[in-house]
Amino acid sequence: MDNYEQGYNNDNNYDDYGAHTGDPNLDNEYRHYYSIPDFVNNFLSYFRNCVKEGLVFELQTLYEQSWPKITEDYFEKTPWPEESDVAALVGSDPIFMILYKELYFRHIYARIQGGPTLEQRFRSFFNYCDLFNYILSAEEPVPLELPDLWLWELIDEFIYQFQSFAQYRARLQKKTEDEIKDLNANNRLWNVLCVLNVLHSLVDKSHIKEQLEVYASGGDPDSVSGDFGKHSLYKMLGYFSLVGLLRLHSLLGDYYQAIKVLENIEVHKKSQYAHIPACQISTSYYVGFAYMMMRRYSDAIRTFSSILLYIQRTKQMFVSKSYQHDQINKQTDQMYHLLAICLVLHPQCIDESIQQTLREKNYHEKMYKMQCGDLQEFEYCFTSACPKFVSPCPPSTESPEGDYSKNAIKRQTIIFMDEVKQQKMLPTIRSYLKLYTTLPLSKLATFMAQNSRHNDGKWDLDKEMQSLIIHLLCFKHKMKNVVWSKGASGLEGKFQSGSELDFYIDDDMIHIADTKVAHRYGDFFIRKILKFEELNRKLHQIKI
Repeated sequence: MDNYEQGYNNDNNYDDYGAHTGDPNLDNEYRHYYSIPDFVNNFLSYFRNCVKEGLVFELQTLYEQSWPKITEDYFEKTPWPEESDVAALVGSDPIFMILYKELYFRHIYARIQGGPTLEQRFRSFFNYCDLFNYILSAEEPVPLELPDLWLWELIDEFIYQFQSFAQYRARLQKKTEDEIKDLNANNRLWNVLCVLNVLHSLVDKSHIKEQLEVYASGGDPDSVSGDFGKHSLYKMLGYFSLVGLLRLHSLLGDYYQAIKVLENIEVHKKSQYAHIPACQISTSYYVGFAYMMMRRYSDAIRTFSSILLYIQRTKQMFVSKSYQHDQINKQTDQMYHLLAICLVLHPQCIDESIQQTLREKNYHEKMYKMQCGDLQEFEYCFTSACPKFVSPCPPSTESPEGDYSKNAIKRQTIIFMDEVKQQKMLPTIRSYLKLYTTLPLSKLATFMAQNSRHNDGKWDLDKEMQSLIIHLLCFKHKMKNVVWSKGASGLEGKFQSGSELDFYIDDDMIHIADTKVAHRYGDFFIRKILKFEELNRKLHQIKI
C-alpha cells in the first residue's frame, strides 16, 4: 500500500487525465499517461483468482471492504480502469470480466459526476445480458459462487439502472440528434418486458416459489428445488428476483401484482432467505407502500412499524460508507413519512419507541397539519416518500421537447390525493366524536358548518345535516379495511374496523363508543429494563 501511494504521489499526470472520455483518440493519449497502480493490479489479480476458485468468504471481504476502500482512496471521482486495461492485466477470463464490468458501471452510476453516458447505459445493459445468459442458458448449475450481498445488490442495481434509463429516456429536452438516433436504433434496450423476462426466468430456474411454499408449510425446500434450486447462486438470485418484481410492479403502479409475487413470504418474519438487511428494508418499503395505495392502512402501518423497529435495534450494522448505506437511510426517512400519512388517515396504536421518533424528528408537526386538512402537506409528504415511478411505455422521440419523466409520479399523486380529499373532513369529525358519548346530529352539523364556513353564518342546517350523514357514512367505510392475519398470500385478509371509536345513528342522535385499545406499557418497560441491563453489562466488561 505504501509503495503504491508513493508512486501515486509522484505521478503528476494522474489528475490531468482522471477520467475515460469515450473518444478513442483522447483515450489513447489517456492510456499513454495513465497506468494501473501496482496495488490495484494486485487487488484485481487476487479478485480474479477468488472468483475463479469460488472462494466465497474471501470474495465477501473483497466485495464489502476492499472494493469500497480502494474506490474511496483512488477512484472517488473517476471510473475504475477500462475493461481492456484490466483484461491485459489479469487475462481475459470472461466471467470475471463480466463481474468486473458490473461493478465498473455501478460505480459510474453512483459516483461519477453527470452520471453515465448513453453509450455506457447501453454497454451496461449488454453486460447484464451476458451475465444472465451465462446463468440461465446453462444445462446444469454454473460453477460460480458469489456472496449473497453481492447477489442482492446485483439485482437491485439491475432494476435501478432500468429505472434510471426510463427516466433518462423520458426527458426529451436537450437531447442531440445523435442521441435521438441511438435511442430509436436501440429501442429494445432496457425495455420493461426484457427486465420482467429476466426476473421471471431467474424465479423459474431456481424453483424458489415452490421452495418457499414448502418452507412455509414446515417441509424441506430441497425436496422441490431441483439441481438449480439447491445451488446457492440460483436460489438467492431467485429470491432476490421476487423482491425485484415487487419493486418493479410498484414502480409501474401495479400494487396488486406487487403483493402477489411475494406469496408464501411473510414479510414481517425473518427467514433463512431474508438475511440481507438492505433486502429486508427494501421489501418492507415497497410492500408497505403497495398496501397504502390499496387503502389497506392497517397492514401498511404494521409493515412500516415492524421494519422501523428492526432498523432501530440494528442500526449499528449500517455504518459502511456505501451507496447502499445512503439508500437505507433514505428509505428509512421515506417510511417514517409514509407511516405518518397512514396514521393520519387511519389512527391506531403503534410501538412507543416509533411514536417517540415521530415526535422527536418533527413528523409530529407534519401529522398535525395533515390532520387539519392541509392538502399541500399530504402531497409534499407523498412525493417525498413515494418511489420514482416509471411509465412502461416511453414517449415517442417525435413528441415535443419536454420532461415526461414526471408524468408517472403525477398520475400516482392524483390517485392518492383523490383518496385524501374524500377523507379530508374525517379527522375533524373524529375529534368531535371523541368528546361525546351521545351527540345530536344537528349539533354536530352546526359544529362542522361553523368550522368550514369560518363563522360567516351563511349555511343551511338541512343541507349541512345531509352532508354530514354522507361524511359519517364515509367515516364508516374508510375505517374498515382488509387486514391480513394469516395465510400464504399478503393479499388475503378480512374486513376489520380499525377505528378507535364506533358509532351508530338513531332518531337523529349519534351514539358513540370508545373502542381504543390501551397502550401495552408493560412491554415498553420490559424493553427499557433489558436495555438498561445490557448497558450495565457492557460497562462492567469495560471496567474488567
